[in-house]
Formats: sequence, C-alpha cells, structure tokens
Amino acid sequence: MSETVNYLNPEYYFNRELSWLKFDYRVLSEARDKGNPLFERLKFLSITASNLDEFFMVRVASLKDMVHAGYEKEDIAGMTPKKQLSAINEETHALVNLQYSTYNRSLVPLLKQNEIHMIAHHEELNKKQGNFVDRYFEDNVYPVLTPMAVDSSRPFPLIRNKSLNLGALVKKKGEKDAEVEFATVQVPSVLPRVVEIPDEKERVFIFLEEIIERNIEKLFLNYDVLCIHPFRIMRNADLTIGEDEAEDLLKEIEKQLKKRQWGEAIRLEVEEGIHKHLLKVIRKELKISEEDIYYINGPLDLTVLMKLYGVDGFDHLKEEKYIPQPVPELPADCDIFEEIRKRDILLHHPYQTFTPVVDFIRKAAKDPQVLAIKQTLYRVSGNSPIIAALAQAAENGKQVSVLVELKARFDEENNIVWAKMLEKAGCHVIYGLLGLKTHSKITLVVRKEEDGIRRYVHLGTGNYNDATAKLYTDTGLLTCREDIGEDATAVFNMLSGYSEPRSWNKLSLAPLWLKDRFLYLIKREIKFAKEGTEARIIAKMNSLCDREIISALYEASAAGVKIDLIVRGICCLKTGIPEVSENITVRSIVGTFLEHSRIFYFENGGDGEYYMASADWMPRNLNRRVEILFPVEQPDLKEKTAHILDCLLRDTLKAQILQPDGTYEKIDRRGKELFGAQKNFCEEAERAAKALEEDILEERVFIPEKHHE
Repeated sequence: MSETVNYLNPEYYFNRELSWLKFDYRVLSEARDKGNPLFERLKFLSITASNLDEFFMVRVASLKDMVHAGYEKEDIAGMTPKKQLSAINEETHALVNLQYSTYNRSLVPLLKQNEIHMIAHHEELNKKQGNFVDRYFEDNVYPVLTPMAVDSSRPFPLIRNKSLNLGALVKKKGEKDAEVEFATVQVPSVLPRVVEIPDEKERVFIFLEEIIERNIEKLFLNYDVLCIHPFRIMRNADLTIGEDEAEDLLKEIEKQLKKRQWGEAIRLEVEEGIHKHLLKVIRKELKISEEDIYYINGPLDLTVLMKLYGVDGFDHLKEEKYIPQPVPELPADCDIFEEIRKRDILLHHPYQTFTPVVDFIRKAAKDPQVLAIKQTLYRVSGNSPIIAALAQAAENGKQVSVLVELKARFDEENNIVWAKMLEKAGCHVIYGLLGLKTHSKITLVVRKEEDGIRRYVHLGTGNYNDATAKLYTDTGLLTCREDIGEDATAVFNMLSGYSEPRSWNKLSLAPLWLKDRFLYLIKREIKFAKEGTEARIIAKMNSLCDREIISALYEASAAGVKIDLIVRGICCLKTGIPEVSENITVRSIVGTFLEHSRIFYFENGGDGEYYMASADWMPRNLNRRVEILFPVEQPDLKEKTAHILDCLLRDTLKAQILQPDGTYEKIDRRGKELFGAQKNFCEEAERAAKALEEDILEERVFIPEKHHE
C-alpha cells in the first residue's frame, strides 16, 4: 500500500496556524475546567490572551506581509496566505467570544461567590467607593496622564503596540458650532491596572481605565466629553533583519526593535457598544479593516488577570505552590565534578531543582583547575545567576566563550544587555550565526585534572533560565564522557570558527545532520516492521509541522510501526486516515507546568534507543537553527526516561487526544484510574528528596562522636 500512497497529499495535513489556535483552545479549556482552582482558571484565561497577542504580532503579521507582497504559494495543507487569514479570522473571533463568555459567565460570578467583587463599570461605585477612587485618581493617576487632542494643528498621536488607550470625542464648551474632536489618553502601564478599593465585607477591585474614565472631565477642562471608550491595538512585531547587509548585527537588531512599537496595525480591540463616529476616526487613522476589529464585552486585554492572580490573600483558591526538589545524585555541598565523574546524571525540571545547573557554572567559575567555560544562551532570566557566574569566571582569568542569540524573539533587548555586560567582564561573546538562530542548550567546562584534561558537559532541552525552569518541564544531562566532550568541543569550534568536524561521536546537529538522523531512525523502524519485528516510536515535543518528518511517520504507520506522539502545541499531522495514520495517536498535555522537553524513543528491534533534544519537528528547528540531539545511554537513565514517557502516555487528568477532524478531546475517565503525569512527577520527586533526607539523618546517627582529651 505504502508504495502507491502520496504521503505529501495536502489533504493529509492540518494548517499550522489553525492547529496553533486549537492549542490556545486547549489552554482555554483549562480556564473552563471546574476541577481547577478558581485563580488557576483566571491564570489560564490570562495565558490564552497572552498567547493570542504573540500569535497576531508574529504569525498573523507574517501572513499579512505575504498577502501585501502578492505571495500565493500554498502551505502543506494547500492553503494560500489569503485563505489562511480568512480561516484564522473566523477562528479567532470565535475564540475571543469564548474567552469573554468564560470570564463573564463563569469566573466573575465565582469570584463574587468567594467575596471578590470585580467592578465592571465605574457607574456601579457607591458614594464611599467613588470618593476613594476619585482621591486615588488625584493622588496617583492624574500626575502621570497625558491627554492628547487631535485637530488641524495636532496630528493623530502614535499609538504604541499593545498599549491600552481611552478614545474620546470632545467638543469645546460654550461654542454651539464647535467641531467634534478626537482625543486619546494612554492608560499608563507604569501604574497598577488592578486597583483594590477598601471594603469591610469583601475584596473589591476596579480596573485603572474605569478610574480614568470616571474622572475624564478633569483632563479636558475646556471641553465637553461626548463619549469615551477603551481601545487597544496590536501591531506587526515580526523583525525583518537583512543580516547580509547588516555590518553589525547588534546595532541592526537595536534599530529594528524600535520599529516594533510602530509596525502596521493588524488587530483592533474596542469596547462593545463603542460610538460609531469614534470608531470611524480610529479605524481611518489606523487603516484597519472591519474583519480585524474585535468588539469586547469586558475588560480589554485579559492578560490583566495575571495581575489579579498575583494579589495577596487568595492562596486557598490556587494550586498549592510546588517547590522543586533536590537531585538525589547531587546532595548539598557535594563536589559536583566528582559526582559527574562517577556517572551521568539526568535532571528533570521543574520537579527537580535547576540549582545544580547554576552550581555547575558557579563552581566552574571559582575552581582554579577549570581552564575554560563555553556556553550557548538563548533566553535567560532578568537577574541571571548564570550570567553573573560567567562574568566572574572571566574576571578570574578563565577562557569564557558565550554564544548569545540576539534573534531570540521578544528577548532580543534583554540579550543585547547581557551580551554587552559579558563583553565588559572579558568574555568572548559570539552573536549567533549568519542566517541561523542558535537554539541549542549546551555548556562545556574544560578542567585540568591529575590524569590530564577532562571535559564536563551539560546538555538540555530548555533554556538556561532559572525563572522559567520552575514553570517549564525540561530535561538535562550532566556528563564527562569523552565522546560527548569531544563533540561538545567540536560544537563550539563550529560556532566560533565555522570549522565542521568530519564526523560526530554521539551528538547530531541541525541544520546539517539532524533531520537526516531523525529520518534514518524512523526508516529503521519501518525496516523492522516490514521484517515482522515489533516496531515503535514515541516522540514528545512542543510542535510537529515538518512535512518530510510527518510523511515519514505516515509511511511508518502504514508499515505497521506503532507511533505515540506527545505534542503540546502545533500538530499538522492527521490521525485516523485509513491505511495512512491508523497506527498513530497524538496527545497534548496542558497542565500546571508548560510541557517543553523533547524526548524521543525508537524500539530498534528490541534494543531501544532514547534521545533528548533542543529541537522540535519543525522546519525552523531542523533547517534554520543550530540544534542538538543527544542520546541517553546509561541503563538507569534509560529506565528513568522510559518512566517519564510512560507516565505521560498514561495521563488521564490533563491529556487531550487529537481526533481525525482536528479537535481535541479529554480522555473518557469512566472506569479509568485518574492519573496526572505532572502531579505524579511532583510526588515522586518529593518522596525521593524525603528518602535522601532520611538517609543523611541515618548516616549522621551512626557517625561516632570525636572525644577530645
């Protein structure tokens, strides 16, 4: 059968953007799930809004650019950019309506039941509350505001991307024939958007824009305010960097970042019931079409709910905060280099703490035997201990080479600051490679020891970011194996000096070899299946949209290979196609932590192989980025990896299964054990930490006391 089927048939693929919207629906389903604590539901709703903002600024913006340029090439699902925009438009309007019906009909009444009153409109305020709000406006808000009127001498102001604004129609007082003018006030992002009003009976909150709206007359003393409504715009924020022409990538990116605030307006959110003339003025100035307008019944920009989530006093309405546990193989105060010499160590975040990764670099920075530290950085935290350790290492006279990826989307500014700081400290900073993003996560520590030079390596699936390491699920490997150390050296030589090794021991790199490696591993399973040997693939990733990989998976499925995919976000592969994908299941897990690790298993005729990687199965990861795939070969670590995959495949609590029509459904729990992989990993890590603590206490009990004469 496989010989005659065209696995590249567009009918066998979902469109990437529509598949991403299905992912945001899955996040929204967590906000709608009555089994989740109320404030967790608010958080998930906030995340859907934040996701949608980025989707518009990058993906929708890119499609609009294609349409403007007359680009009509079809995607893997056979859709032109114009068709995609039309379908996206329909889906996103439905998604936004569901977001606000979830907020208004489910969450606001539940907040009220829990004695939390969200004041939707300032007209609801009683006299005492009104007095507080007016005083708050005078003392805190009024001095910060800049009202902008528009007339023949004052042009329409530049409205910043994602900023919340109040648009008004005003008319000069006392002049019968005075012209109606447009005016706008930006709701200041430097002030808290959620303001608490003191109350003895319940917790009362109001949004900042309502406080400004109530006091708007004070900003336009010589005018009558005819109407006032909030609005918010989204702009094209996709950076276009001509790297070939850019003599200095750092300066070019700094220049492009400024443009991000003023790109083409691609989406306009306005309050439902906005005055028609006011909307007409805004539309005309922003050059925005009707289908790109979203009429909102509720507060604009639901990312504000994350601010409410952060308010003190509601722990009983949240998931109990999980504290990442110690790694049993790396007890406190151990010599990390000595422990790595004993065996490879697998780290599983956030269930286990990220501290060993930070300590690995910190100790290397201070250790007199360490000669060099080399590292790739894609996204780091605001106050990164890793950056501080690298700077200290350079100051201590060690050879420090850091590749800082300036093109990490929405982290460019942050990374420019870090790059300059590292250079000042004496580090050798490489600003990525021409035309490629360096997305690999690798650290190499070169240490002089009694028996010669030894290389210690950390390889990971996630960023060197101590903040997101508490929120994202990722895995990492600490090793001093010679074959991996040699490969790690080759990676950094390639990044800094463009010298490609003739062969690799254990690592596979994109963009040159990784895709071929994955295709080889899939085809090897096809060969086993055709020979009648049991064949299986399990693959966990964030996104799956590479046509060649999907086509190879279809071929494997048709040959009888059992394929289980765990794909958090985009999945362009279709399940349930007769004689094409009947042996493939796809599940997505959206839970407390963001599933971010990339783990791959190939049965290999009974001698199973496990791999981890920084790469998803996407064209950008396999063709346009520097990525690393590394094997997990130590028997006990293979068992641990198998256990991780097994738990994810057993999940009945948070898993949703992809249906042939592209929708996702939660698992029917009737008669099934309720099992949550993330919850299970938390409990296992806590048990392991407790057992470690008991062992240490037991050891201390048996240590004989020293008696001094």
